[in-house]
Amino acid sequence: MQDTLRITEVFYSLQGETRTAGLPTVFVRLTGCPLRCQYCDSEYAFSGGSIRTLDSILEQVAGFKPRYVCVTGGEPLAQPNAIALLKLLCDAGYDVSLETSGALDISKVDTRVSRVVDLKTPGSAEVHRNRYENIELLTPHDQVKFVICSREDYDWAVSKLIQYGLEQRAGDVLFSPSHHQVSATDLADWIVADNLPVRFQMQLHKLLWNDEPGR
Repeated sequence: MQDTLRITEVFYSLQGETRTAGLPTVFVRLTGCPLRCQYCDSEYAFSGGSIRTLDSILEQVAGFKPRYVCVTGGEPLAQPNAIALLKLLCDAGYDVSLETSGALDISKVDTRVSRVVDLKTPGSAEVHRNRYENIELLTPHDQVKFVICSREDYDWAVSKLIQYGLEQRAGDVLFSPSHHQVSATDLADWIVADNLPVRFQMQLHKLLWNDEPGR
């Protein structure tokens, strides 16, 4: 069982967020997550799934002939073999990204991977899970994401941006409005008013497909 992962789904769609938003991407969604963010939009990946060999996952990914591959969850790093999968995807020549909660150690992730690391806000209900040691590991190839649930979350995120100089550590700092909790227009206005060195983003897949699984 050393070369397997529990997988919820593998599908081809448009990347809905991050610096590659809008680009056709294969998503490999791993099953399981130790966090329970109150706004989670992938609760269906908490359990179930199927046991797959790394070779079978790579074969399915190759069938789409993609340029970009995103490993997501759940929380991918909760399964140790996610590290091996990420390396194999890089070896195959794909532009690889990892979406991770920021609660687990990212130090063993292949440096060719763009690590999209969340910093959980107070409004997420999981702010206590942030692993701040990960910040020291960030490079310009990586991205930091804040999901903003309120004005209080925004102010907290700005304080972390300044405290850790995140725009100097990561290639992109992403501010995203939590669906139905904070106005996207308000968040955009706050960013402009404060002249922040961050990228505003909305989840393109929700606008196009109403967050339908597999899209």
